[in-house]
Amino acid sequence: MSWKPPGKDCGSCGLKSCGEFVMRVEEGRARYTECPYYSSVNIINNLRPVNYTGRDITGQKYDLVLLPLPGETSARKFILPFRPDITEKYDIKKGDVVIGRPAGAGCPVQHVIRVMSSDHITGVIMGHVVGPEHARGKEVKDVKEYHMVGFEGMASVIDRRPEFGKRYYFMPGSCMMHRTHTGLVSMIIERDYGTQIKLEDIIIV
Repeated sequence: MSWKPPGKDCGSCGLKSCGEFVMRVEEGRARYTECPYYSSVNIINNLRPVNYTGRDITGQKYDLVLLPLPGETSARKFILPFRPDITEKYDIKKGDVVIGRPAGAGCPVQHVIRVMSSDHITGVIMGHVVGPEHARGKEVKDVKEYHMVGFEGMASVIDRRPEFGKRYYFMPGSCMMHRTHTGLVSMIIERDYGTQIKLEDIIIV
């Protein structure tokens, strides 16, 4: 097995470090799928280890880090193209690769998203940020610019535990800029492997 956890030491697997997790797997006392970063297609295993200090690259504090759900490659991202009819016009569906920039939230970085689901009525697309290599030499659907409607994933608490209906500063685990985002908690589900949350009304601080 060539896959290795990315060294984030997030604790979502129930252990203190990625090293301890790998040791447990090698001893047969844990499974790779217990790591929220695990991917059978090996998408994110080349990420550099990230040390979440509670402050972003500008010094802005954040309350929590949003990590992927078990078996997924990044936190789920909900987007709405500036022209919502594009979702239906381009017949965007599960498995498609979409590119565009979250201009509504003030992000200068173009994102590549592998679609998990789409709604041709509202135009909302949900998927995973997968990185630019997934757009090279493949058919992509360019939505140009979009609003970041929300995120969903596992909350790794840095400062404040999430509560329903309250606004939090958070760091998406896949953010290339390492910039704090803010969002309103619209869902909380306590799982046996951690706290799953959804945040909406996203703005980059």
